[in-house]
Amino acid sequence: MQDLIQRTIYREDHEQFREQARRFFDKEIVPFHAQWERDGIVPKEVWRKAGREGLLNTLLPEPYGGGGDFGHAAILIEEVARTGASGLGFPLHSDIVAPYIHAYGNTEQKDRWLPRMAAGELIGAIAMTEPGAGSDLKSVRTTARREGDHYILNGSKTFITNGINSEIVIVVAKTNPELGAKGVSLIVVEEGTPGFSKGRKLEKIGLMAQDTSELFFDNVKVPVGNLLGEENMGFKYLMKELAQERLVVAVRAAASIEAFLQKTVDYTRERKAFGQTVFEFQNTRFKLAEAKAQATMLRVFVDDCMRLHMQRQLTPERAAMVKLNATALQNRLLDEFLQLHGGYGYMTEYQVGRAWTDARIGRIYGGSDEIMKEIIARTL
Repeated sequence: MQDLIQRTIYREDHEQFREQARRFFDKEIVPFHAQWERDGIVPKEVWRKAGREGLLNTLLPEPYGGGGDFGHAAILIEEVARTGASGLGFPLHSDIVAPYIHAYGNTEQKDRWLPRMAAGELIGAIAMTEPGAGSDLKSVRTTARREGDHYILNGSKTFITNGINSEIVIVVAKTNPELGAKGVSLIVVEEGTPGFSKGRKLEKIGLMAQDTSELFFDNVKVPVGNLLGEENMGFKYLMKELAQERLVVAVRAAASIEAFLQKTVDYTRERKAFGQTVFEFQNTRFKLAEAKAQATMLRVFVDDCMRLHMQRQLTPERAAMVKLNATALQNRLLDEFLQLHGGYGYMTEYQVGRAWTDARIGRIYGGSDEIMKEIIARTL
C-alpha cells in the first residue's frame, strides 16, 4: 500500500532514530511481548536495555535524556503502535513523568532523578486517579500535610500505569484541602519509602502486559525537597502538561490505524473465500478505501498538532480535539479491520483482536471523551 501522505514533520535525524528504535523493537520486544502479556508485566531489564540504547527521555536535553525533541518521542510511540507492544510504559515514563520533573523540578531534583530515568534505572509513574474521583482532579482526596521539613502523605490511587514496576512516582495530593483545586501539589515519592505500598496488579480487558496497579500511602514521610515546583500550584502544572499527554495518545492511535490498515490489506489479499481473495470483494475494497481516506485525514491533523507542539503552540483545546478524533476513529476502524479478518480476527495470532481491545482505553485515559468535549465546548 502506498504511503498515506508525504510526511514533512520529521527530519533526517528523526528517521535515523526510527531505524535505531525499530531494530531494538524487532530484537528485544516483538519476540517476547506475547509472553509478557501472559505474565502481565514487562521485565525491568527491558527498561534497562532501552535506557542503554538511548530510547528513554528522548525529548529531554542532555544529560537528562537523549537530547532529542518531541519528534523523537513520537517515533518511539509510533513503533509501539506498529508492533502492537501495548505493554510498554515507555511513553508515560519518558513523555509525561520525566517532563514534569524537568519542567518544575529544581536543579538538584533533576540531577538526582532524570539521568537515572534516562538510563532505565528508575521507572516512572504518575499517580492522579483515585477510587471514586476518575478524571475529576479537583476531587483528589489524597493529602500531604506539612510537618517541619517533611510532608505526611495519606491516601490511595488506582489505575496507575507502570504501578508495579514504578521506582519513582509523582503523586497528586492536596496540600491545602480547603482551597480545592488551588490546593493541589505534586510530590515525588520513591520506592522503598516507609508507608508507600503497591496493591494488586489490576486485571484489565486490554493492555495485558502493562502493569497497572493501586498505590497506597499510609503516613508516608516525604522530604519537602521532593515537592515539584511551588506548593498549591499542582493543578496549574497538570493543566499545562496534559496537552502533551493527549497528543501522545493521538499519535499512538493514528499509527495504530495505519499499521493495522496495512496488515488488513495484506491479509485480505492472501485469504481466499468462495473462490477469490477477500480483497476482491467490493465490500472489502470499499471498506479499506474508506479507512485509508479517513486515516489520511487524521494523519494530516495529528502531524499538524505535532508541528504546533514542537513550536510550543499546541493549545489545550486542539489537543482535546486531536485525542477525541484519533481515539474514536481508532476504535471504529480497528473494529472494521477485525471484521475483515473474520474468525481469525478473534485470534491473538493476528494481533488485530488484541489491538482492538487495547484501543478502547484511549477514549478513557488522559481524560475521557466527555472531558475532551467539555474542553472543546468552552471555545464555542
